[in-house]
Amino acid sequence: MTSLPHHRIHEASFHTTRWTRVCLAKADSEDGRRALADLCDAYYEPVVAYLCYFLRDADAAREMSHAFFAGMLGGGTIQTADPERGRFRSYLLGSVKHFVSRQREMQRTLKRGAGVDPISMDEDGVAEVRDGSVISPDAAFDRQWALTMLERSLQALRAECQTEGRGHFFDLVRPILTGDSAYGEQGSVAIACGMNIEAFRVAVHRMKKRLRQCVKAEIARTLEDASVVGDEMKILFEALGG
Repeated sequence: MTSLPHHRIHEASFHTTRWTRVCLAKADSEDGRRALADLCDAYYEPVVAYLCYFLRDADAAREMSHAFFAGMLGGGTIQTADPERGRFRSYLLGSVKHFVSRQREMQRTLKRGAGVDPISMDEDGVAEVRDGSVISPDAAFDRQWALTMLERSLQALRAECQTEGRGHFFDLVRPILTGDSAYGEQGSVAIACGMNIEAFRVAVHRMKKRLRQCVKAEIARTLEDASVVGDEMKILFEALGG
């Protein structure tokens, strides 16, 4: 039986998972099923974020996410995928919307038949307010997708640095790469790295450039047409708020 996503980073699969390989699942190939499972694992949290708007409960959203991915991994829904007509992100969002619609129809059927409604699902979903802004379910999906792509890229970069013997340096500068470091902290981090501030800034600049390349590579694996990577990068940065 194919396992469900477990919200973890698969460093080994990072370099092999592609949307084109996912579509091999149509031929019921083991390679295609593995690729699909890897991408579903990467997109587990974005689906949970989307479903939270309709279920209003994180545990219920995770339970329903498992049901959604079980259906996808079990075959059937992937048969409708056309890599030349879209991107995996867009395909998956459309699929989960269809899944929500089916769940609502099942609830209506239960109510008409005087059955027991096991899950309370808002009809439209209630947009969340963050920092004074209203966030729609679609925006929540995209934001979590962006965070997931960034985290997977950071993990890939860390693995690369460890191979080169620079794992400790990466761990020290990661907060700078993610914008989580405090103002003026670069000086103390440079000292911890045994570098003068000029050399440290050059090294961090190169690391940021390499991270951006890792993000582009991660996104490219979910696309058929590499020419739209730039568009997806723009969506990613917009979803992250900059």
